[in-house]
Amino acid sequence: MKQLKTHLQNRAFAFGRKAAAVSALSLGVVGVSMADVPASATTALTTAGTDTNTIGWAVFAVLVAAAAFKYMRRAL
Repeated sequence: MKQLKTHLQNRAFAFGRKAAAVSALSLGVVGVSMADVPASATTALTTAGTDTNTIGWAVFAVLVAAAAFKYMRRAL
């Protein structure tokens, strides 16, 4: 049993080293790929986020209204 435990610990340690190397490599690639983004792209993304937020709240309001209507009909 002790031998199995040691074997599993060694495997986990080896996997951990590989995972750390992959994550460090991917972070290095991400750091290199972040270049200057045009201001128009940043503005477009901000606008899209605002639009998405507005649509999300509208959908939420419709769901709340439908639930309220359902509960009112059930009470009658």
